[in-house]
Amino acid sequence: MSADRANPFAEIEDLPKFEPKPKNTPMAGKEQIEQLAAASGFPSRQPARAPAAPRQPRGRRYKTGRNQQINIKATPEVIERLYKLADEKRVPLGELLERALAALEMEK
Repeated sequence: MSADRANPFAEIEDLPKFEPKPKNTPMAGKEQIEQLAAASGFPSRQPARAPAAPRQPRGRRYKTGRNQQINIKATPEVIERLYKLADEKRVPLGELLERALAALEMEK
């Protein structure tokens, strides 16, 4: 191997003029940066304020000892009626189902 290595930066004319900034150089203030960004048309990266989320209905967590799940399909209207009845009576969906089944069985 030769001691003379090729300098990969030899062809760059401005490189010898390069000098790093001193460490104690003050940084631009936040206001200056915002003014420069506004003048340059740079958009803000701050997230747009999200619209208020719709109010969630109060929780329907009850400790009832029921541990089996039933999955049924229904129209949105029927589901809304079911939840409305459960909320009005302040009972879990499982108890509302039990009451509905008992009422249907009494019709026989």
